[in-house]
Amino acid sequence: MQVSKVFFILILFSCISPVSAETVFIAGSTAEAECVVLLHGLARSAGSMKRLQRALSNEHFAVLNIDYPSTRFPIETLVDQYIKPVVEKECPPQSHAIHFVTHSMGGILVRYYLSHYQLPKLDRVVMISPPNQGSELVDTLGDFFIFKWLNGSAGAQLGTSKDSLPNQLGPVDFDLAVITGNRSFNPFYSYLISGDDDGKVAVERTQIDGMRAFKMVPRTHTFIVRNNTVIRLVIDYLKEGNFNGNADNLTGAL
Repeated sequence: MQVSKVFFILILFSCISPVSAETVFIAGSTAEAECVVLLHGLARSAGSMKRLQRALSNEHFAVLNIDYPSTRFPIETLVDQYIKPVVEKECPPQSHAIHFVTHSMGGILVRYYLSHYQLPKLDRVVMISPPNQGSELVDTLGDFFIFKWLNGSAGAQLGTSKDSLPNQLGPVDFDLAVITGNRSFNPFYSYLISGDDDGKVAVERTQIDGMRAFKMVPRTHTFIVRNNTVIRLVIDYLKEGNFNGNADNLTGAL
């Protein structure tokens, strides 16, 4: 494969430059607000979660939208130095519940966080397009210099082998819902991925033992978090613990 073609492929995989600083946005805080922590995906920023942030704020949640340097450090460091301290400091002390809503690699950060630390006020978690069992794209492209340069050490941790970090974390023991897409704009990526996929992660690999609900929607990995239907599903789950009154739907598609 020509170097120029590889470079183009990898640019598409991580088309947004890494953030350089941490920014926290709080909105919608009330006397007894439930705090929702938003975690963006690899090589994205808190800006990618702003539409979801506004929608949650309008529903009277206190929203903590964390901008973390996803491509600069491994997952363990991101959690220890950028996620855990901010959650503990910035979630309103009057909050009677803490939820997480994540996109892509943000879900792996939460799994690592909750497997290593206690969070007494933890309530519900919604992961959007998480590589819970890794992604074949990392298996195939992870050794390329350009991939490493664009995605950093955290990106290299998201393979599908049994030794990859997502597969070392094991089943979840918290209230988890997963939403994923099954549309792809990149046939080459989809060729590398087994089964249905969203252009970055196989539908099957978004799932994890212990999850309580699952929804598949006709959206792509990159833009799914901005979709109004997905945002409505997130709000429904945070409020009711199910999707449209059906907490047991593990195969439903919109």
